[in-house]
Amino acid sequence: MTEPTTLAAPDEPATPPTGSEAAPAPRPPRRFLRAVARWTAAAVLCGGLWGGVGYALTVPDRGDLPGLGTEDDGRWQYPELSLPALPERVPLPFSASNAGEVHHADLRELLLPAPRAAKELDGLDGGWVATKEFTSLFSKKEDREKLDQRLTDMAVRHVAARGWTMPDGTESRVYLLRFNSAAFASAFKDELIGFQNLDITLRNAHYSRYDSRWPPELELKNLELDVMNEDEPYGKVHVRHATVLAGDTLGLVVHSRKGEAAAVPFHQTVILQAQLLG
Repeated sequence: MTEPTTLAAPDEPATPPTGSEAAPAPRPPRRFLRAVARWTAAAVLCGGLWGGVGYALTVPDRGDLPGLGTEDDGRWQYPELSLPALPERVPLPFSASNAGEVHHADLRELLLPAPRAAKELDGLDGGWVATKEFTSLFSKKEDREKLDQRLTDMAVRHVAARGWTMPDGTESRVYLLRFNSAAFASAFKDELIGFQNLDITLRNAHYSRYDSRWPPELELKNLELDVMNEDEPYGKVHVRHATVLAGDTLGLVVHSRKGEAAAVPFHQTVILQAQLLG
């Protein structure tokens, strides 16, 4: 019987509104870094503007991303993305006038939409979810109870989630947790990835470490990303997961699949969700 996935160190959604060590990753192609910079440019630009309008987000050409040069490369086809409109003179999360890095948009509107051909998972339609839906991701009863209590202690405000399955069997789940402050969001993220030595494990998986295929030079402005990949031998399914810390909001992206969960659509999902939060 395989051990569950540990959210390794480097080296309650809220109630509705109320193997061998991986080799070092090769240096990513510079065109990939340039493409990601373009991918996030719209969101970065919007960070200094006032609300009142929605903003379209740019998408890179297929040939600018590694492994995305042909039609049959595994990349998922997401709908065009846009940032939700805010009331007049309400600041975006990383503008100079928003020292608390607060997301004033409806959290549900910041969730990444499902790609083409996706089948919605029951109960994960992009709406609010209860805390126990989020903590159900973790394998041990004591972990779930511990995280429930920590979310209560840290006064998580809301949790929104969307999930889907793809024709190849990949299951995707995206959770966004909004806290009362950026400090609480950061503290909870640190616990999830094990900086405080909590033995937190994802269900149906084995030990995870930092993803060797994630470009080490890639940094997204204002965001902290921890991108993980399960070690071999895999558990019941292969699990990839990532946390996205963006001010007062923490995102968790999980892809799982029997056999192997492909890296390309996982990285694509992480970057797009990060863009919506940044």
